[in-house]
Amino acid sequence: MAQDSVLLRAVSHWREDAAGWLSGSFDRLPETVRVNPLRADSDWTEGWLEGIGSQRITWFSGPGSAWALPFERGSAQGDVKAVLIALHETGRLTRQEASSMLPVLALGAGPGHVVLDMCASPGSKTTQIAEHLGQSGLVLANEVVNSRVNMLVTNVQRHGSSSVAVIHHDGRHLPRVPESGFDRIIVDAPCTGSGTTGKNPDVWGKWLPSGGRSLHDLQVALLSKAVALIKPGGRVVYSTCSLDPVEDEAVVAEVLRCSDAMNLLAASPLLAGVPAEEGRSDWPNLDDSGELSVEEVPKSMLPPSEPAIVEQLARCMRVWNDSIGGGGFFLAVLEKSADAPQRPVPEIQSFLSPEDVKPDARNAPQPLPESIASSVESVWGTLPDGLWVRGKRLLLSTPEAQEVWESERSRRGGRTRIPGGRWRPLRVMHLGLSAALLRDGEFDRIVAGAARELGPRLPGASCEVDGALIDSLLEEGDASIDEGGGLEGVRGGRILIDSQNGDCVPVWVGGRISLMLGKAERLLLSLQRGLTFNQNEGE
Repeated sequence: MAQDSVLLRAVSHWREDAAGWLSGSFDRLPETVRVNPLRADSDWTEGWLEGIGSQRITWFSGPGSAWALPFERGSAQGDVKAVLIALHETGRLTRQEASSMLPVLALGAGPGHVVLDMCASPGSKTTQIAEHLGQSGLVLANEVVNSRVNMLVTNVQRHGSSSVAVIHHDGRHLPRVPESGFDRIIVDAPCTGSGTTGKNPDVWGKWLPSGGRSLHDLQVALLSKAVALIKPGGRVVYSTCSLDPVEDEAVVAEVLRCSDAMNLLAASPLLAGVPAEEGRSDWPNLDDSGELSVEEVPKSMLPPSEPAIVEQLARCMRVWNDSIGGGGFFLAVLEKSADAPQRPVPEIQSFLSPEDVKPDARNAPQPLPESIASSVESVWGTLPDGLWVRGKRLLLSTPEAQEVWESERSRRGGRTRIPGGRWRPLRVMHLGLSAALLRDGEFDRIVAGAARELGPRLPGASCEVDGALIDSLLEEGDASIDEGGGLEGVRGGRILIDSQNGDCVPVWVGGRISLMLGKAERLLLSLQRGLTFNQNEGE
């Protein structure tokens, strides 16, 4: 099928050695993963990967690390498979195709930045951005499709970063919140996926040039919206897993044509060591047989004629499957001039009071109300900054999330000012790290995934113990109060902290001390501590 495909004929018009590309585009891809540097045990995770024969991806510039596993996607066996699943489920690893890691490396996001991931699901780039922010800043991870929003929330929760908010909008019509704009924006646009043949063999039989033309206007609209939302001096990365210039350089050229404030940065110096070729400024018009066509197409899909744009397109980057040993990819890095003119400010005609504005949806995260704050503080002994509530969950986020929530906004093109203290018009589906559960409006227990983050900060909800007690709990699942060493008279959720190495485990103290760890977390902590754990036991 691949030998006779329209895609192969199209590639023969895009590069001279189409047969070389075919040879590197047919085999199944190796399993590749990112290690989450926000986890305290990331060194152990890297050691385990090295121990099973994984190879570090040398061009990955971090933070964290990226690895190619010694087997194809989905073919791990036995204990290796069990540990790999556990590492993924607990957010220590993120499965991600290697080429897909490139846009975030080129984005240059850092601590304190407010970032938009415009087309975020399933969330691998969102979580990679969060790792660059390092538990500060804010990533607004946007997804338009309902079912993919759920997948995005699940993956963000699994990763366990406090700097992510999931929002639900059509990227072409995103509200301007925050009004000041974003420091960084990534547009990993919907595309035909012509670079994904290694993991999606169906592409061989389905791909047609008309598919790229049908997506071109959407791609231009998404990138144009990003240009409107980026701050002066800010950076936008546009990427696709398509090799078709109509979805790639043509989109970038049209946006440059419509914006004097944007310029392309050379992508290659930002991604040292990545085998790639420059962007192109000329490409053929192809019909659905993959051959040259004389049919007219819109100007925005044709090679540019403007010398300034022609010169800049070489700064884009195309990664071919055979050169990187993975998926094909395209990316362009655009920067808005630091002296770009600010948006014109219209005459303000009205100021709305908080009572005049429709409140956020009932399930939207809100800053911790005083009634719950006092209850939580009475148990924890202190109240960490950045706590929010959503339903029966306490969430932990960053100062930048609070700043966005508090910021003023507008409608009617800026003529009506709206007070802050709300998310609306943003539709926020999730925020930050799930930290604790409430019952009847009062603290119930710490969520297992937040134990290491919160344990050392909460004197009233944690207790230092001898490591032998933690070992016993990991092996047996519970222990008697007599073994607790300082837990006599305590009831409810607590975090036990190993006095020797700082390991933190959540427990429930009642008639006995019961371990409150899921199977995956319990397996990994047992391995780290040199213990035996029966994987067939219930949680």
